[in-house]
Amino acid sequence: MDVRCAGKDNGSKTLMPLIDSPLERICIVMLGAVGDVVHTLPVLAALKRHRPACRVTWILQPGPASLLRGHPDIDEAIIFRRSSGLRGFSEIRDVLRSREFDITLAMQSYLKAGLITLMTRSAVKLGYDRARTRDMTWMFNTASLPPRAERHHQDQFLEFLEPLGVPAEPLEWRLGPWQGELPWRNEFVAQFDRPVAAIVMGASRPEREWYADRWAAVCRSLYTDYGLAPVIAGGKSAREQEAEAIVMRDSGVPVVSTLGVPFRKLVSILDASALVVAVNTGPMHIAVALNRPTVSLHGFGNPKRVGPYRRFHDLMIDEYGDPGEDYPITPRNRPGRMERITVDAVLGKVRLWKERYFSVTTSTPKS
Repeated sequence: MDVRCAGKDNGSKTLMPLIDSPLERICIVMLGAVGDVVHTLPVLAALKRHRPACRVTWILQPGPASLLRGHPDIDEAIIFRRSSGLRGFSEIRDVLRSREFDITLAMQSYLKAGLITLMTRSAVKLGYDRARTRDMTWMFNTASLPPRAERHHQDQFLEFLEPLGVPAEPLEWRLGPWQGELPWRNEFVAQFDRPVAAIVMGASRPEREWYADRWAAVCRSLYTDYGLAPVIAGGKSAREQEAEAIVMRDSGVPVVSTLGVPFRKLVSILDASALVVAVNTGPMHIAVALNRPTVSLHGFGNPKRVGPYRRFHDLMIDEYGDPGEDYPITPRNRPGRMERITVDAVLGKVRLWKERYFSVTTSTPKS
C-alpha cells in the first residue's frame, strides 16, 4: 500500500492521518549510523508531543544506543548486536516475540533492518517507497511513503510523520546533556582558561576526511589568533589516532585529545564548545542538533543531502560543487574533493564565526 499524504507539509497543523493507528505502541527500526540516529530524534519528539502516553521501543545497535542512553522519550531500547551474526538476529527475534506494536517505522532501508522489521509483530509497517530502498526491503512494508525526489536526510525522516497526522514542528532533538551529566560537563569546561573549539577529524569513510597537517595548522591558528583551546573529539579509529599524533606533534600549541570518550561525554564536550570544526560525520550532526556553531567541511558527500540541517550554512565549506554550480540533491559522491579545502578557507569561516557567533557561544558552566 502506498500512502498519499495530505496537508501542506510535514510541519503543518492541518495534517490528516492517512494510516488508522492508535499510536500507542510504536516501534522504530533505526539501527545506526550516528548521523541517521540524530535525524530520527525529531520524529521521536514529535510522536511524544502528539501522543504523550505512547510507548516507544527503538531497535538499534550498541554504539548509537549508548548515545541515546537516558533519553526521556525512549521507553525501551532493544539492542541488535550485528557483530554476533545470525545469533544477533535470533536474539532480536526472541525478544520481539513478546512485543506487539500498533506501528513499526522502518526508517532504515537495507537488508538487516528489513529482516528485523519483518520480525516485528506490528499491525502496520511503514517504510520508504520502492525507489528509495535497497535490498528489496520495500517488500517488508505493509505501507509505503509516496515516491519523492531526493531531499535532505532529515526531511526524508520527517516524512514518516505525515501519514500519521503528526506535525513535525517545532523540531526538537533533545540530546542533552542530561541533568546528571552537567557536573562532568562543567568540570570539563573548568580545565580551560579560554573557550573550547572542538575538532572532529574522523569519519566512517576515509574519503570524507581532511589532512592531518592542515588540521595542525588550523589548531595553531585557533590557539594563537583566536584565543581558543583546540580539543580533538571523536572516535578512536586507527586513522583518527594517526591524525591525532600528527596534530599533537606539529601544531606547536596545547591541544587536548578526547578521542574515544563515550558518546554521552562527547555530547557534553560538543555542547560545551564555543565552536566546532568538523568533517561530515555523526558528531557534526550532533553539534548542529545542539545548536553549536559548526564549521563543516564537505567535498565527498552532497551537503544539500547530508550537510548541517537548517543551521550554520554560512559556516559551511562546500567543495562538493564547482564554483557557481547549482548541483542537484543526489546520493552521488565525488571522490578527491576534500583536497580542495584549504587551511585559509577554514580559517576564513572561523573569522566569520567570531564576527557573527562568538559573543553568544562562549563555553560556560550549566546549572
